[in-house]
Amino acid sequence: MPIPAIERRAEETPSPSRPQPPLPVEWGHTYVSIRGANGEGEEIPLTGSQGKDWPAIMLLPGAQGLDMPPVELHADASPNLPGSIYRSTRTAQREVLLPVHLHGVDRSTLKRLKRKLIRTLSPAAGYCVLKFMEADSQPRYLNCYYNGGLEGDEGEDRAGFRWATFGIQLTAFDPFFYSDQAQVAEWKFGRGEPFLSNVEVFLPTRLHKGIVSTPNLSVFNAGDVEAWPLWTVEGPVRGFKFSFDGQSFEAPTSSTDVVAAGRTLTIDTRPGYKSLRDDEGRNYWESLGPNPQLWSIPAGTSRISVEMAPGSGAASLRLSFRPRFESY
Repeated sequence: MPIPAIERRAEETPSPSRPQPPLPVEWGHTYVSIRGANGEGEEIPLTGSQGKDWPAIMLLPGAQGLDMPPVELHADASPNLPGSIYRSTRTAQREVLLPVHLHGVDRSTLKRLKRKLIRTLSPAAGYCVLKFMEADSQPRYLNCYYNGGLEGDEGEDRAGFRWATFGIQLTAFDPFFYSDQAQVAEWKFGRGEPFLSNVEVFLPTRLHKGIVSTPNLSVFNAGDVEAWPLWTVEGPVRGFKFSFDGQSFEAPTSSTDVVAAGRTLTIDTRPGYKSLRDDEGRNYWESLGPNPQLWSIPAGTSRISVEMAPGSGAASLRLSFRPRFESY
């Protein structure tokens, strides 16, 4: 009787697991609105229409200028060399185009929508605030001025008896989007709080009698670009110094109060707004030391130094800024 052959198979080695594609995240539609009068006027939604039976101002596909702001490149050319030599770059103002459709249930409704939009966008009343909010409920704001698009076009494909379309042109001289959450650190009686840090706590130390210092404070800027802080000093304070990355500005410590008791000094470091004034309007530039540098806080985590010499009363110090973003 023949003996059947037994096939010997090599042990199968498991094949390496294949990478799995990421699972999509459920995400709702973007909410967009516009508000005039320096952001104090009525908010007009541009998304979320309730249907053809309701009048609405609706944002159409084709909006432009809402992502990375334009940049300008500066270079030097040499007559004896090919090309140019890069020198610097600058973020330019942002130009925005919003195509909108005005839908009225009748002619009078359409005319009211037109007047409402014109009043909102009028630069005579101030700048407009565009609001964008994704499904993560993190709003972003862009300040801009109307510069054209509502002149009107009665062509057959541009307007009808109860509807009209416009291409609203806006200019954002400040090209960055802002968060509505100001990031804040505060010191009272020389005691500091950790600045947006749940891990490291930097408590102030006394360098010598009367001076309180936080030499290595962790500051986190959640934005895409640098942010310009706003400092608020409540007297009595005999002097202060704020430093970062080799830059600093200070009011040298003296035997008398630089900021008197009951006064509040606000130091605004933003370009175009730079000022040092108290609640009575007094200018404090003359109180600063030589070569003051009102520095900004770059994106990400930074280490800053804060020194303050409180007077005989209860002084306090507050640092705040709003993160800026290149896109909504």
